Amino acid sequence: MSEVKFAGQVALVTGASRGIGAAIAAELVSRGLIVIGTATSDEGASKISASLKAVPGAV
Repeated sequence: MSEVKFAGQVALVTGASRGIGAAIAAELVSRGLIVIGTATSDEGASKISASLKAVPGAV
């Protein structure tokens, strides 16, 4: 089965600052998607922003 190319697409990931949401967000970024993540605190938002920028392939 061929992999669908998602480069340049946008994904909204709720709960992206921890747990499975963070893992999903990182995987999507590594596949070339633009990820918008939600968090319940400013600290969580800063944390996910920094970690996603560090993912190989992140813009």
